Amino acid sequence: MKLIFLGTNGWYSTSTGNTVSALITAPERYIVLDAGDGIQHLDKYVKDNKPIDIFLSHFHLDHVIGLHIQPKFRFMKNKFRIFGQPGTKKWLNILVNNPFTASYALLKKQGFDVSIHELREGENKIDEYTVHTAPLVHADPCWGFRFEIMCEKEKKIISYCTDTGPCENIVKLSKNADALITECGLLPGEPIPVSWPHMNPEDGAKLAKEANVKKLIFTHFAPHKYLDVKMRENAQAEARKIFPNAFAATDGEEFEI
Repeated sequence: MKLIFLGTNGWYSTSTGNTVSALITAPERYIVLDAGDGIQHLDKYVKDNKPIDIFLSHFHLDHVIGLHIQPKFRFMKNKFRIFGQPGTKKWLNILVNNPFTASYALLKKQGFDVSIHELREGENKIDEYTVHTAPLVHADPCWGFRFEIMCEKEKKIISYCTDTGPCENIVKLSKNADALITECGLLPGEPIPVSWPHMNPEDGAKLAKEANVKKLIFTHFAPHKYLDVKMRENAQAEARKIFPNAFAATDGEEFEI
C-alpha cells in the first residue's frame, strides 16, 4: 500500500508545492486526504476503476479548493464519495455550486458519479475499512482521522491530523499507527498562535513519540515560512532529534506503508 503526496503546502501554492492533498492506494479503493489544489494530480496515480473516497478535515479553502477541479475527472469510470464532519453537505452545496463553479447537480447530469456523506464522531465503518474521527484544535471545526485498512491479511493504520495545535486527540487517533501524517505550519521553535493553532516540527515529533507510531510524515508547510525544500529538510532534522523516523514530505513523494 502506498501513500502519495499530491500537495504539501498550506494556505497557497508556490513553486515548492500545491495545497494539501494525499492519496492512499488501498487494496479495494483509493482514499484521498483533503482536496487542496494538489488533487489535480490524482489522475496520474489512479490506474483502475476502484472507488475513490475523499476525506475532508475541514472547510478552509486550502483543503477544499481542489473540488473545483473535480470535473477534470468526470470521464474516469471511478465512483467518487466525499466524507466529512456534520455540515459537509451544506457547505459543499454552497461552495461547489453556482456562481463559484459547476454544481454537483450538473456534474451528476453529465454522468459524474459523486456523492457526499457525513461522518459521526468516533468509529465509522465504511465498507471494508474503518475510520475513527475526533475534533482537533484549530480556528474552525477540524477533524482528524484514523484509517484502519486490511492489506494482505495485515491491518494497516494511518492517522491524518492536520491544521491543529497539539492535543490529546492526535495521540488517540495515532496510537501505534503505521504512519502519522500531520502538519508543519510553524518553523522549528516557533510558538503556537493562540487564535490560529498550528504546530512546529518539535510538536509533531513529541506527539509521534507519545503515540508510538512507526513513521511520522509532515505536510501542510506554511508557504510564507517554508520558502524552499531546504527549509523543510531543516524541520525534518529538528524533528529527528526527538523522533528519528520523521520525514518532511514533498509533492509527488511516495511512501510504502
